[in-house]
Amino acid sequence: MKEMNLEENSSRKLQDSQAEANGDSHRISGSRFSSLLASKDRDYLLSQDGSTQVKVSDLEGKVLGLYFSANWYAPCRSFTTQVLIGAYQDLKSNGSNFEIVFVSSDEDVDAFNNYRANMPWLSIPFSDLETKKALNNKFDVEAIPCLVILQPKDSKDEATLRDGVELLDRFGVQAFPFTKERLEELKLEEKEKHERQTLNNLLTNHNRGYLLGHPEPTQVSGKFTPKLISIYQKIKQMLAHQGNDDDFEIVFVSSDRDQAEFDSYFNSMPWLALPFGDPAIKTLAKYFDVKGIPCLVILGPDGKTVSKHGRNLITSVPRKCVPFY
Repeated sequence: MKEMNLEENSSRKLQDSQAEANGDSHRISGSRFSSLLASKDRDYLLSQDGSTQVKVSDLEGKVLGLYFSANWYAPCRSFTTQVLIGAYQDLKSNGSNFEIVFVSSDEDVDAFNNYRANMPWLSIPFSDLETKKALNNKFDVEAIPCLVILQPKDSKDEATLRDGVELLDRFGVQAFPFTKERLEELKLEEKEKHERQTLNNLLTNHNRGYLLGHPEPTQVSGKFTPKLISIYQKIKQMLAHQGNDDDFEIVFVSSDRDQAEFDSYFNSMPWLALPFGDPAIKTLAKYFDVKGIPCLVILGPDGKTVSKHGRNLITSVPRKCVPFY
């Protein structure tokens, strides 16, 4: 009887211990973002204008992006203004349960304030060097810009993604909620899209079934474009002698900053173009994983990709690169 009581007592202690452990686990999970983003002297984050303090606890339950960036580095500024702000605003306007916290690598408070003024999300105060250093160490941040995605119910970081910059570049807001399951879906869709690739579904959409052209090009500066124009004209002449000059064409996909810049550049080109600002421009850049410009992607008559390195073909072996397939 006594042994039974000891066993029962031991069992009860074990149950109490497990319950206590579970309680601790829930407390850790519930205060996860606070443990990462708050300090002993601060339980808030800064709003965009710095006039409002937002409690770290308000982030609980949200998908959170930790944005490691700096004003002094051009690729950071470019990603912030050209990709992240637009994606953030789209997600917020759609009611997505998403927030971003800026973790600054700026060299002084003025640079921090100037950079943060363009950001519609929250920030860790510039003066909290300890928290910023701890976050950089915890997530092994070796290069910026870096966007670390945290899931609200993952207390052990098993679902943490450290490649948010690449994911937004590749998939845009379609990547939300940035779970591994969602990314697998997108990769499968991407694979199927490549398998079904045609010129029509690459270059047109439900609002536009045409490309832009013009009668006579003007003079162009630069190095690669004049060389490409020369190759283009030679190929068109060669094909014209064969009676099939429609078998080759180039389409300009602009990265220009405004309509005037686009018009000036496009007027130097003898080929076709997507209209300035057309939605297909960003779609194609993501689809072909364009990392830098100029970039020349070569497609065969069936619309399938022959090479993503057409620039190298033109530069190195122009006389041998026709018909490219």
